[in-house]
Amino acid sequence: MPRPATLPLLDWKAVFDSGLEYPAWLAAAESAEQREKLEAQRLALTLEPQAAGFLAALPRPVHIVAIAEDWCGDVVRHVPVLQRLAEAAPMLKVRYLSRQQWPDVFARFLTNGGEAIPKFIFLSDRFVECGNWGPMPEACRELISRGKACGDVAAARKKVAARYEADGNRREVVSELLHLVDIASSREP
Repeated sequence: MPRPATLPLLDWKAVFDSGLEYPAWLAAAESAEQREKLEAQRLALTLEPQAAGFLAALPRPVHIVAIAEDWCGDVVRHVPVLQRLAEAAPMLKVRYLSRQQWPDVFARFLTNGGEAIPKFIFLSDRFVECGNWGPMPEACRELISRGKACGDVAAARKKVAARYEADGNRREVVSELLHLVDIASSREP
C-alpha cells in the first residue's frame, strides 16, 4: 500500500518573522474605512478579568501567525479580538501576513477546500505548530457547513450574523482562542 503524501516541513520562525506587527499591518490596510472599523472594534472590546489574568500569567511565549486581509468582514470581526489578547499578554507574539506572502502555508489551512480568512496558527515558544483557528468560531463554521449541505447558505449566513450580533463582546471567539493559547503554552501534556 502506498504511503500517504507528506507535506514538507515549514520554517515557522521564518514565516512568523516575515509578518508585520499590528500597527504596521493596520497602516498598510487597503481601505481607510476598514482600518477604522478594525480599530473601533479593538477599542470597544474588553476582556473579562479571568481572561486577562490568564494571559498575564502565561508561562512561556506563544507565537501566532495571523493570515488576514482588511477587506474581509470576518477579519474585521476577529483580528481585533486576537490583538486585544496580545495586548493583555506580554508573552503572546502575533504577526500578520497576507495569503499571497506564503501561498504554500495558506494552502494548508483551507476551510472545506476554500480560501477563508482569518486563519490564526498557534505556535509554541519553539515554533512548533500547536493548532489553528478560523475563519470564524466553530459553531458558525458548522452552520455554514450545514447550509452548504442543504443548499441554503444564505439562511446559514443569517444565523451566523445573528450569533455575531448576540455576542457583541466576542466571548465565543475569546474562549476558543484562549484554549489554543493554553495548548501552545503548555509545559506538560
